[in-house]
Amino acid sequence: MALVILILKGIMWVVIGMMLIYSIRHIRFTYNRILGEQRLYYQDIVDSDLLKVTVLIPMHNEEKVAADILTALADADYPPKRLEIIPVNDHSEDGTREILDGFAHRFRNIKPLHRDEGIRGKPAALNDAMEICEGDIIVVFDADYLPPRGMIRDLVVCFKDPEIGAVMGRVVPVNTGTNLLTRLLDMERAGGYQVDQQARYNLRLVPQYGGTVGSFRRDLALLMGGFDPAVLSEDTDLTFNLFTRGWKVVYANRLECYEESPEDWNVRANQIRRWSIGHTQTMFKFMGKTLASRHLNWKEKLDGFLLLAIYLVPLMIIIGGLDSFALFFLGEMTLKEGLLFFFFVVAFNAFGNFAPFYEVAAGSLLDGAGNRIRLLPFFLYNFIFNTWVIGGGAIKGMMTQYTGKAAGWAKTERFRGDAKAEAEGATPDPAAEADAAEASSEV
Repeated sequence: MALVILILKGIMWVVIGMMLIYSIRHIRFTYNRILGEQRLYYQDIVDSDLLKVTVLIPMHNEEKVAADILTALADADYPPKRLEIIPVNDHSEDGTREILDGFAHRFRNIKPLHRDEGIRGKPAALNDAMEICEGDIIVVFDADYLPPRGMIRDLVVCFKDPEIGAVMGRVVPVNTGTNLLTRLLDMERAGGYQVDQQARYNLRLVPQYGGTVGSFRRDLALLMGGFDPAVLSEDTDLTFNLFTRGWKVVYANRLECYEESPEDWNVRANQIRRWSIGHTQTMFKFMGKTLASRHLNWKEKLDGFLLLAIYLVPLMIIIGGLDSFALFFLGEMTLKEGLLFFFFVVAFNAFGNFAPFYEVAAGSLLDGAGNRIRLLPFFLYNFIFNTWVIGGGAIKGMMTQYTGKAAGWAKTERFRGDAKAEAEGATPDPAAEADAAEASSEV
């Protein structure tokens, strides 16, 4: 029994120690973002020698949003002859195919790829598209995103720096006012991007490529074997693949792209569960490589370790809670230890991207939306919700690692209106119309 009690107390102190480390990390990021020196992006570079760019948009049953993003990209401030747009229809069963083909008829640089065979999922879709695309630089958007006109030009300009392997822009929810969930996610995004990502970029640590609103070098991705179809977080996989090989990822806080946040708690649960599974898979894949990499200094290794392990924190909190109950009923939990554990759980108070309340508050103030802070008390529910869902996802991620059984790709449900009519009314590309008319006359 003495050995059991010793093990239980050891677990508690490990959990407390990890929460203390993460709390210090987040406080450091918040301090840097508010009072520290800010590192600028490459926005002042002007170059007439524009790179050949391919935009990839993985799509599975995206008829509600497909036309919106294609309309935005067709209006992009980038020469059409240097811009290739490949929406990847990944085993869709709705009207996605018809929408994509309609845009391809109107715009000659929109070239749909229809995938009806093979593994479904974003990594596999990106791999197939990279094999046929022409661009030197790949830009990726999820189907629900609404990129501004100048975003592609600004995203790819940093690749004039030969050290850069990938770049990540900022994600901003567009449906913020729908309900309480979308408001909380808006605040969470502010903490995660406005503070956490920018601070890691400022401090030259490990800013993360986020899988959308980002770009990377095509030749590098192919050289590294493409994306692993068995890993659900292709973004984290690419981030650490690049860093451990000596490449850098930059974060562009000023490049804002607008997303549709989940409006339903069940949809949100599926989304973050997928992130948790994929992130845990990547942790097993890259933890050793990160710590052993000769391309990373000790600060980058420490930040990489904490970033890879961050989805284990909710699981540790659950284990710590069960551990404290066990010690209490065994009569081994002192008042001092109980209060200490409670203090660190409350002080950590992580959620979503694990930006604590002080990062969310700082992000809201930097965005000029200080009135959002009044919603902070509601994050208690969000904290409990995410702790449970992400903890379960981390366990499933571990199981896939040891059983070899692939985790299924859970699609995020969309809430926007039907886009078929918008596709039919899209402004045509005169050159594409002329080509179609010429082909018709020849027949």
